[in-house]
Amino acid sequence: MGAVDTPESGVKHKKGRRRKPKRIGIKIDMTPMVDVAFLLLIFFMCTTVFRKPQALEINLPPDPNAKVEIAESNVMTLRVVAGPDSTRGDVRAFWRIAKDPFQEVNVEKLQPIFETEVKKNSKLVVLVKIDRKAKYRYMVDIIDQLQFAELNRFSLAPLLPEEKKEVEAL
Repeated sequence: MGAVDTPESGVKHKKGRRRKPKRIGIKIDMTPMVDVAFLLLIFFMCTTVFRKPQALEINLPPDPNAKVEIAESNVMTLRVVAGPDSTRGDVRAFWRIAKDPFQEVNVEKLQPIFETEVKKNSKLVVLVKIDRKAKYRYMVDIIDQLQFAELNRFSLAPLLPEEKKEVEAL
């Protein structure tokens, strides 16, 4: 609430001069405004949606030299090669199962392939070999597509020069 002090009436001083009246003092109570501010703060805190930070979770093996034996029929190889103009982000992707010939595919359209292959073979492991000149976002896109297809067993490795020549010849 607010309060207003009333001024005193003009008092005569010596020599007949009148004194200026005092200014009216106003006091404003800030308690209701603070209450409203805290109510708004509580409202926005309660209605805000809290999300987990979106981070890429990768489980690494405890021993980097550990070898895991996997049947060749359960391995899908995906090779991603940077194009001649790597500044533009041109990439080509090639995939195969076991010893089948490589097939070229667009990087953005890998998820349906992953889904159909995991339906055929539930023990499928994907070996992703990416050219070091390819942009980082392509690796992240591929990992996202693997997770959407519920393929949680995959391995990342750099693309060797002889492997790059092999797929570039196609």
